[in-house]
Amino acid sequence: MEENQIVIIGLNHKTAPVEVRECLAFASEDNPKVLETMRQEPYVDEVVLFSTCNRVEFLLATKDTSRATEAIKDFLAEFKKTPRDTFENALYTYEGDEAVRHIFRVAASLDSMVVGEPQILGQIKDSYQEASDHRSCGVILNRLMHRSFSVAKRVRTETGIGDHAVSISYAAVELARKIFGELEGKSVLLIGAGEMAEQAVEHLVTNRAEPIYVANRTFERGLEIAEKFKGTAIRFEEVRDYLKQVDIVISSTGAPNYILVRSDFKGVMRARKNRPLFFIDIAVPRDIEPEINRITNVYVYDIDDLEGAIQENIEERQQEARRGERIVDGAVVQFRRWFQSLDVVPTIVSLRDKVEEIRQAELKKTFASLTSASEEDKAAIDRLTAALVKKILHDPTVFLKDSGHRDQKSLYVDICRRLFKLDERNNRESQKE
Repeated sequence: MEENQIVIIGLNHKTAPVEVRECLAFASEDNPKVLETMRQEPYVDEVVLFSTCNRVEFLLATKDTSRATEAIKDFLAEFKKTPRDTFENALYTYEGDEAVRHIFRVAASLDSMVVGEPQILGQIKDSYQEASDHRSCGVILNRLMHRSFSVAKRVRTETGIGDHAVSISYAAVELARKIFGELEGKSVLLIGAGEMAEQAVEHLVTNRAEPIYVANRTFERGLEIAEKFKGTAIRFEEVRDYLKQVDIVISSTGAPNYILVRSDFKGVMRARKNRPLFFIDIAVPRDIEPEINRITNVYVYDIDDLEGAIQENIEERQQEARRGERIVDGAVVQFRRWFQSLDVVPTIVSLRDKVEEIRQAELKKTFASLTSASEEDKAAIDRLTAALVKKILHDPTVFLKDSGHRDQKSLYVDICRRLFKLDERNNRESQKE
Protein backbone atom coordinates (compact mmCIF):
# COMPACT_ATOMS: atom_id res chain seq x y z
CA MET A 1 0.00 0.00 0.00
CA GLU A 2 1.31 3.45 -0.95
CA GLU A 3 2.16 6.01 1.71
CA ASN A 4 0.29 9.27 2.13
CA GLN A 5 1.58 12.34 0.33
CA ILE A 6 0.84 16.00 1.05
CA VAL A 7 -0.59 17.77 -2.01
CA ILE A 8 -1.95 21.24 -2.77
CA ILE A 9 -4.04 21.93 -5.87
CA GLY A 10 -5.47 25.36 -6.53
CA LEU A 11 -5.17 28.76 -8.14
CA ASN A 12 -4.49 32.26 -6.88
CA HIS A 13 -4.10 35.89 -7.91
CA LYS A 14 -0.84 35.07 -9.68
CA THR A 15 -2.29 32.37 -11.93
CA ALA A 16 -5.91 33.41 -12.44
CA PRO A 17 -7.63 36.76 -13.04
CA VAL A 18 -10.46 37.84 -10.76
CA GLU A 19 -13.16 36.70 -13.21
CA VAL A 20 -11.84 33.12 -12.98
CA ARG A 21 -11.33 33.22 -9.21
CA GLU A 22 -14.84 34.49 -8.61
CA CYS A 23 -16.24 31.57 -10.64
CA LEU A 24 -14.58 29.11 -8.26
CA ALA A 25 -14.82 30.98 -4.94
CA PHE A 26 -16.75 29.15 -2.21
CA ALA A 27 -19.12 30.92 0.15
CA SER A 28 -18.74 29.95 3.81
CA GLU A 29 -22.07 28.14 3.73
CA ASP A 30 -20.69 25.88 0.96
CA ASN A 31 -17.81 24.58 3.09
CA PRO A 32 -19.68 21.81 4.96
CA LYS A 33 -20.95 20.31 1.72
CA VAL A 34 -17.54 20.61 0.04
CA LEU A 35 -15.70 18.96 2.93
CA GLU A 36 -18.31 16.23 3.28
CA THR A 37 -18.11 15.46 -0.44
CA MET A 38 -14.31 15.33 -0.29
CA ARG A 39 -14.43 13.00 2.72
CA GLN A 40 -16.36 10.50 0.60
CA GLU A 41 -13.78 10.69 -2.18
CA PRO A 42 -11.80 7.39 -2.10
CA TYR A 43 -8.50 9.03 -3.11
CA VAL A 44 -8.64 11.80 -0.49
CA ASP A 45 -7.70 10.82 3.07
CA GLU A 46 -7.57 14.32 4.59
CA VAL A 47 -8.58 17.72 3.19
CA VAL A 48 -8.69 21.42 4.07
CA LEU A 49 -10.29 24.01 1.77
CA PHE A 50 -8.92 27.56 1.53
CA SER A 51 -11.18 30.01 -0.30
CA THR A 52 -10.42 33.74 -0.13
CA CYS A 53 -10.71 36.59 -2.58
CA ASN A 54 -7.20 35.80 -3.80
CA ARG A 55 -7.05 32.00 -3.78
CA VAL A 56 -8.98 28.74 -3.92
CA GLU A 57 -6.87 25.79 -2.77
CA PHE A 58 -7.38 22.22 -1.62
CA LEU A 59 -4.78 20.88 0.81
CA LEU A 60 -4.80 17.08 0.75
CA ALA A 61 -3.27 13.99 2.24
CA THR A 62 -3.61 11.31 -0.42
CA LYS A 63 -2.09 7.99 -1.43
CA ASP A 64 -2.77 8.65 -5.12
CA THR A 65 -1.86 12.19 -6.19
CA SER A 66 -2.95 11.93 -9.82
CA ARG A 67 -6.38 10.50 -9.08
CA ALA A 68 -6.95 12.91 -6.18
CA THR A 69 -6.12 15.95 -8.33
CA GLU A 70 -8.39 14.69 -11.12
CA ALA A 71 -11.16 14.25 -8.56
CA ILE A 72 -10.69 17.86 -7.39
CA LYS A 73 -10.86 19.18 -10.95
CA ASP A 74 -14.03 17.20 -11.66
CA PHE A 75 -15.57 18.37 -8.41
CA LEU A 76 -14.81 22.04 -9.15
CA ALA A 77 -16.31 21.76 -12.62
CA GLU A 78 -19.45 20.03 -11.37
CA PHE A 79 -20.02 21.99 -8.15
CA LYS A 80 -19.36 25.36 -9.78
CA LYS A 81 -20.98 24.40 -13.09
CA THR A 82 -17.87 25.69 -14.84
CA PRO A 83 -16.11 23.82 -17.68
CA ARG A 84 -12.67 22.52 -16.74
CA ASP A 85 -11.01 24.36 -19.60
CA THR A 86 -12.12 27.64 -18.00
CA PHE A 87 -9.80 27.18 -15.03
CA GLU A 88 -7.56 24.16 -15.61
CA ASN A 89 -4.64 26.12 -17.08
CA ALA A 90 -4.61 28.37 -13.99
CA LEU A 91 -4.27 25.46 -11.56
CA TYR A 92 -1.03 24.52 -9.86
CA THR A 93 -0.20 21.30 -8.02
CA TYR A 94 2.50 21.01 -5.35
CA GLU A 95 3.60 17.78 -3.68
CA GLY A 96 5.76 16.90 -0.70
CA ASP A 97 8.20 19.59 0.40
CA GLU A 98 6.86 22.03 -2.19
CA ALA A 99 3.32 21.66 -0.82
CA VAL A 100 4.58 22.14 2.74
CA ARG A 101 6.61 25.18 1.70
CA HIS A 102 3.58 26.63 -0.09
CA ILE A 103 1.24 26.41 2.90
CA PHE A 104 3.93 27.85 5.19
CA ARG A 105 4.40 30.77 2.76
CA VAL A 106 0.67 31.34 2.47
CA ALA A 107 0.14 31.39 6.25
CA ALA A 108 3.13 33.71 6.69
CA SER A 109 1.74 36.07 4.00
CA LEU A 110 4.76 35.55 1.77
CA ASP A 111 2.47 34.46 -1.07
CA SER A 112 -0.12 37.21 -0.67
CA MET A 113 -0.92 39.90 -3.20
CA VAL A 114 0.31 42.30 -0.53
CA VAL A 115 3.25 40.59 1.17
CA GLY A 116 2.96 40.83 4.93
CA GLU A 117 -0.79 41.51 5.15
CA PRO A 118 -2.14 40.00 8.39
CA GLN A 119 -5.61 38.89 7.28
CA ILE A 120 -4.54 35.68 5.56
CA LEU A 121 -3.46 33.91 8.77
CA GLY A 122 -6.89 34.44 10.31
CA GLN A 123 -8.52 33.13 7.14
CA ILE A 124 -6.27 30.06 7.16
CA LYS A 125 -7.10 29.41 10.82
CA ASP A 126 -10.83 29.69 10.07
CA SER A 127 -10.48 27.22 7.20
CA TYR A 128 -8.64 24.78 9.43
CA GLN A 129 -11.25 25.14 12.17
CA GLU A 130 -13.97 24.36 9.63
CA ALA A 131 -12.09 21.25 8.50
CA SER A 132 -11.54 20.17 12.10
CA ASP A 133 -15.23 20.62 12.90
CA HIS A 134 -16.12 18.37 9.98
CA ARG A 135 -13.40 15.83 10.83
CA SER A 136 -11.76 16.11 7.43
CA CYS A 137 -8.29 16.52 9.01
CA GLY A 138 -6.18 13.75 10.43
CA VAL A 139 -2.74 13.35 11.94
CA ILE A 140 -0.85 14.71 8.92
CA LEU A 141 -2.80 17.89 8.17
CA ASN A 142 -3.38 18.62 11.86
CA ARG A 143 0.37 18.72 12.42
CA LEU A 144 0.99 20.62 9.19
CA MET A 145 -1.58 23.31 9.98
CA HIS A 146 -0.38 23.88 13.53
CA ARG A 147 3.17 24.05 12.25
CA SER A 148 2.13 26.63 9.65
CA PHE A 149 0.66 28.82 12.41
CA SER A 150 3.92 28.76 14.36
CA VAL A 151 5.94 29.51 11.21
CA ALA A 152 3.68 32.48 10.45
CA LYS A 153 4.16 33.78 13.98
CA ARG A 154 7.95 33.49 13.69
CA VAL A 155 8.00 35.32 10.37
CA ARG A 156 5.79 38.08 11.79
CA THR A 157 7.85 38.56 14.96
CA GLU A 158 11.38 37.94 13.64
CA THR A 159 11.16 40.08 10.49
CA GLY A 160 9.78 43.51 9.64
CA ILE A 161 7.43 42.08 7.04
CA GLY A 162 4.42 43.87 8.53
CA ASP A 163 6.09 47.15 9.42
CA HIS A 164 5.25 49.19 6.34
CA ALA A 165 1.79 50.54 5.55
CA VAL A 166 1.02 48.36 2.54
CA SER A 167 -2.29 46.51 2.37
CA ILE A 168 -5.31 46.23 0.14
CA SER A 169 -7.17 48.72 2.35
CA TYR A 170 -4.21 51.11 2.32
CA ALA A 171 -3.98 50.79 -1.46
CA ALA A 172 -7.66 51.72 -1.73
CA VAL A 173 -7.09 54.90 0.25
CA GLU A 174 -4.05 55.82 -1.86
CA LEU A 175 -6.20 55.54 -4.98
CA ALA A 176 -8.87 57.72 -3.40
CA ARG A 177 -6.25 60.34 -2.58
CA LYS A 178 -5.09 60.39 -6.22
CA ILE A 179 -8.67 61.02 -7.37
CA PHE A 180 -9.75 63.57 -4.75
CA GLY A 181 -6.50 64.98 -3.44
CA GLU A 182 -7.48 65.77 0.14
CA LEU A 183 -9.90 63.24 1.67
CA GLU A 184 -11.08 65.49 4.49
CA GLY A 185 -14.84 65.97 4.29
CA LYS A 186 -15.35 63.30 1.61
CA SER A 187 -18.41 61.18 2.43
CA VAL A 188 -18.11 57.40 2.45
CA LEU A 189 -20.65 54.62 1.93
CA LEU A 190 -19.68 51.15 3.13
CA ILE A 191 -21.75 48.33 1.62
CA GLY A 192 -21.39 44.98 3.40
CA ALA A 193 -19.13 44.03 6.28
CA GLY A 194 -15.90 42.55 4.92
CA GLU A 195 -12.81 42.89 7.09
CA MET A 196 -10.69 44.56 4.39
CA ALA A 197 -13.53 46.96 3.56
CA GLU A 198 -13.83 48.01 7.21
CA GLN A 199 -10.08 48.55 7.34
CA ALA A 200 -10.31 50.80 4.28
CA VAL A 201 -12.97 52.85 6.07
CA GLU A 202 -10.70 53.09 9.12
CA HIS A 203 -7.92 54.50 6.90
CA LEU A 204 -10.38 56.99 5.38
CA VAL A 205 -11.59 58.09 8.81
CA THR A 206 -7.96 58.59 9.82
CA ASN A 207 -7.73 60.93 6.81
CA ARG A 208 -10.81 62.79 8.16
CA ALA A 209 -13.25 61.52 5.58
CA GLU A 210 -16.84 62.06 6.77
CA PRO A 211 -19.72 61.45 7.10
CA ILE A 212 -19.77 57.65 7.03
CA TYR A 213 -22.82 55.66 5.92
CA VAL A 214 -23.19 51.91 6.30
CA ALA A 215 -25.56 49.65 4.33
CA ASN A 216 -25.90 45.99 5.27
CA ARG A 217 -28.53 43.41 4.38
CA THR A 218 -28.91 42.86 8.12
CA PHE A 219 -29.77 46.32 9.43
CA GLU A 220 -28.74 45.48 12.99
CA ARG A 221 -25.26 44.54 11.76
CA GLY A 222 -25.15 47.80 9.82
CA LEU A 223 -25.96 49.68 13.02
CA GLU A 224 -23.06 47.99 14.84
CA ILE A 225 -20.58 48.97 12.12
CA ALA A 226 -21.97 52.50 11.85
CA GLU A 227 -21.53 53.00 15.59
CA LYS A 228 -17.92 51.84 15.29
CA PHE A 229 -17.22 54.67 12.81
CA LYS A 230 -19.63 57.19 14.39
CA GLY A 231 -21.62 56.98 11.19
CA THR A 232 -25.18 56.39 10.05
CA ALA A 233 -26.78 53.06 9.14
CA ILE A 234 -29.04 53.04 6.10
CA ARG A 235 -31.29 50.38 4.62
CA PHE A 236 -29.80 48.26 1.85
CA GLU A 237 -32.61 49.43 -0.41
CA GLU A 238 -31.43 53.05 0.02
CA VAL A 239 -27.99 52.50 -1.54
CA ARG A 240 -29.00 53.83 -4.97
CA ASP A 241 -30.40 57.02 -3.46
CA TYR A 242 -27.18 57.68 -1.54
CA LEU A 243 -25.10 57.37 -4.71
CA LYS A 244 -26.27 60.92 -5.45
CA GLN A 245 -24.47 62.35 -2.44
CA VAL A 246 -21.51 60.20 -1.30
CA ASP A 247 -18.00 60.49 -2.75
CA ILE A 248 -16.49 57.09 -2.00
CA VAL A 249 -18.24 53.70 -2.05
CA ILE A 250 -16.52 50.64 -0.57
CA SER A 251 -18.32 47.40 -1.30
CA SER A 252 -17.61 43.97 0.18
CA THR A 253 -20.71 41.79 0.29
CA GLY A 254 -21.09 38.06 -0.22
CA ALA A 255 -23.66 38.53 -2.98
CA PRO A 256 -23.41 36.01 -5.86
CA ASN A 257 -24.26 38.69 -8.47
CA TYR A 258 -23.66 42.40 -9.04
CA ILE A 259 -25.48 44.59 -6.52
CA LEU A 260 -25.01 47.70 -8.68
CA VAL A 261 -25.27 47.73 -12.48
CA ARG A 262 -24.99 50.53 -15.02
CA SER A 263 -28.75 51.02 -15.29
CA ASP A 264 -28.82 51.99 -11.60
CA PHE A 265 -26.99 55.21 -12.49
CA LYS A 266 -29.70 56.80 -14.56
CA GLY A 267 -29.88 60.39 -13.37
CA VAL A 268 -27.26 59.88 -10.65
CA MET A 269 -24.42 61.88 -12.21
CA ARG A 270 -26.79 64.69 -13.20
CA ALA A 271 -27.93 64.93 -9.59
CA ARG A 272 -24.27 64.94 -8.50
CA LYS A 273 -23.46 67.68 -11.03
CA ASN A 274 -20.78 65.30 -12.32
CA ARG A 275 -18.75 65.31 -9.10
CA PRO A 276 -16.33 62.32 -9.09
CA LEU A 277 -17.63 59.08 -7.60
CA PHE A 278 -15.08 56.45 -6.54
CA PHE A 279 -15.93 52.74 -6.11
CA ILE A 280 -13.66 50.28 -4.28
CA ASP A 281 -14.98 46.80 -5.03
CA ILE A 282 -13.22 44.37 -2.66
CA ALA A 283 -15.81 41.60 -3.09
CA VAL A 284 -15.21 38.29 -4.88
CA PRO A 285 -17.50 37.71 -6.77
CA ARG A 286 -17.51 41.41 -7.66
CA ASP A 287 -20.33 43.67 -6.44
CA ILE A 288 -19.97 46.46 -9.00
CA GLU A 289 -20.56 45.87 -12.70
CA PRO A 290 -17.35 46.85 -14.56
CA GLU A 291 -19.42 48.71 -17.18
CA ILE A 292 -20.08 51.41 -14.57
CA ASN A 293 -16.46 52.49 -15.01
CA ARG A 294 -17.39 53.81 -18.48
CA ILE A 295 -19.54 56.55 -16.97
CA THR A 296 -17.80 59.93 -16.97
CA ASN A 297 -16.24 60.83 -13.59
CA VAL A 298 -17.04 57.41 -12.12
CA TYR A 299 -14.02 55.32 -11.11
CA VAL A 300 -14.38 51.60 -10.35
CA TYR A 301 -11.47 49.59 -8.96
CA ASP A 302 -11.72 45.89 -8.16
CA ILE A 303 -9.34 43.88 -6.02
CA ASP A 304 -6.96 43.15 -8.92
CA ASP A 305 -6.74 46.84 -9.82
CA LEU A 306 -5.59 47.67 -6.30
CA GLU A 307 -2.35 45.77 -6.83
CA GLY A 308 -1.00 48.62 -8.94
CA ALA A 309 -1.44 51.05 -6.04
CA ILE A 310 0.80 49.29 -3.54
CA GLN A 311 4.25 49.85 -5.00
CA GLU A 312 5.48 52.16 -2.24
CA ASN A 313 7.20 50.21 0.51
CA ILE A 314 7.19 47.02 -1.57
CA GLU A 315 10.99 46.91 -1.72
CA GLU A 316 11.26 47.13 2.07
CA ARG A 317 8.79 44.32 2.54
CA GLN A 318 10.45 42.17 -0.09
CA GLN A 319 13.75 42.48 1.73
CA GLU A 320 12.11 41.37 4.96
CA ALA A 321 10.28 38.64 3.05
CA ARG A 322 13.64 37.13 2.06
CA ARG A 323 14.40 36.70 5.75
CA GLY A 324 10.98 35.08 6.13
CA GLU A 325 11.79 32.66 3.31
CA ARG A 326 14.81 31.40 5.27
CA ILE A 327 12.57 30.73 8.27
CA VAL A 328 10.19 28.82 6.00
CA ASP A 329 13.00 26.75 4.47
CA GLY A 330 14.18 25.65 7.92
CA ALA A 331 10.64 24.78 8.95
CA VAL A 332 10.15 22.67 5.80
CA VAL A 333 13.20 20.58 6.71
CA GLN A 334 11.93 20.07 10.27
CA PHE A 335 8.48 19.08 9.04
CA ARG A 336 9.99 16.65 6.54
CA ARG A 337 11.84 14.90 9.37
CA TRP A 338 8.59 14.53 11.29
CA PHE A 339 6.71 13.34 8.21
CA GLN A 340 9.36 10.77 7.37
CA SER A 341 9.27 9.60 10.98
CA LEU A 342 5.67 8.48 10.40
CA ASP A 343 7.25 5.50 8.71
CA VAL A 344 7.34 2.71 11.29
CA VAL A 345 11.04 1.87 11.11
CA PRO A 346 12.45 5.32 12.07
CA THR A 347 9.99 5.50 14.96
CA ILE A 348 10.94 2.06 16.28
CA VAL A 349 14.63 2.96 15.98
CA SER A 350 14.06 6.29 17.78
CA LEU A 351 12.07 4.57 20.52
CA ARG A 352 14.74 1.93 21.10
CA ASP A 353 17.49 4.57 21.03
CA LYS A 354 15.70 6.71 23.59
CA VAL A 355 15.02 3.84 25.97
CA GLU A 356 18.61 2.62 25.60
CA GLU A 357 19.82 6.14 26.34
CA ILE A 358 17.75 6.16 29.53
CA ARG A 359 19.00 2.68 30.47
CA GLN A 360 22.64 3.67 30.07
CA ALA A 361 22.16 6.86 32.09
CA GLU A 362 20.51 4.96 34.96
CA LEU A 363 23.19 2.24 34.89
CA LYS A 364 25.85 4.92 35.16
CA LYS A 365 24.19 6.42 38.25
CA THR A 366 23.61 2.99 39.80
CA PHE A 367 27.17 1.78 39.27
CA ALA A 368 28.49 5.03 40.73
CA SER A 369 26.66 4.29 43.99
CA LEU A 370 27.53 0.54 44.05
CA THR A 371 31.23 0.98 44.75
CA SER A 372 31.57 -2.56 46.08
CA ALA A 373 29.97 -4.26 43.05
CA SER A 374 32.25 -6.54 41.06
CA GLU A 375 32.57 -6.45 37.29
CA GLU A 376 30.57 -9.70 37.19
CA ASP A 377 27.76 -8.03 39.19
CA LYS A 378 27.75 -5.01 36.88
CA ALA A 379 27.61 -7.28 33.83
CA ALA A 380 24.66 -9.17 35.36
CA ILE A 381 22.77 -5.92 36.03
CA ASP A 382 23.53 -4.77 32.49
CA ARG A 383 22.11 -8.04 31.04
CA LEU A 384 19.06 -7.81 33.30
CA THR A 385 18.17 -4.24 32.30
CA ALA A 386 18.80 -4.98 28.61
CA ALA A 387 16.44 -7.97 28.80
CA LEU A 388 13.78 -5.85 30.55
CA VAL A 389 14.00 -3.17 27.86
CA LYS A 390 13.73 -5.79 25.10
CA LYS A 391 10.65 -7.39 26.64
CA ILE A 392 8.96 -4.03 27.38
CA LEU A 393 9.46 -2.83 23.78
CA HIS A 394 8.42 -6.13 22.18
CA ASP A 395 4.64 -5.60 22.18
CA PRO A 396 4.74 -1.92 21.03
CA THR A 397 7.12 -2.90 18.23
CA VAL A 398 4.88 -5.74 17.05
CA PHE A 399 1.84 -3.45 17.21
CA LEU A 400 3.48 -0.73 15.12
CA LYS A 401 4.66 -3.27 12.51
CA ASP A 402 1.28 -4.95 12.28
CA SER A 403 -0.03 -4.51 8.72
CA GLY A 404 -3.58 -5.17 9.89
CA HIS A 405 -4.10 -1.53 10.83
CA ARG A 406 -2.23 0.20 8.00
CA ASP A 407 -5.04 2.76 7.52
CA GLN A 408 -4.43 3.99 11.09
CA LYS A 409 -0.65 3.64 10.95
CA SER A 410 0.05 7.38 10.84
CA LEU A 411 -2.15 7.94 13.89
CA TYR A 412 -0.49 5.19 15.94
CA VAL A 413 3.02 6.28 14.98
CA ASP A 414 2.21 9.89 15.83
CA ILE A 415 0.78 8.89 19.22
CA CYS A 416 3.88 6.82 19.93
CA ARG A 417 6.15 9.74 19.07
CA ARG A 418 4.11 12.08 21.27
CA LEU A 419 3.94 9.66 24.22
CA PHE A 420 7.70 9.18 24.27
CA LYS A 421 8.55 12.71 23.08
CA LEU A 422 10.66 11.31 20.26
CA ASP A 423 10.51 14.51 18.21
CA GLU A 424 12.03 16.50 21.06
CA ARG A 425 14.91 14.05 21.13
CA ASN A 426 15.35 14.31 17.36
CA ASN A 427 15.35 18.10 17.56
CA ARG A 428 18.11 18.01 20.16
CA GLU A 429 20.12 15.67 17.97
CA SER A 430 19.69 17.92 14.91
CA GLN A 431 20.83 20.94 16.90
CA LYS A 432 24.05 19.14 17.77
CA GLU A 433 24.77 18.50 14.09
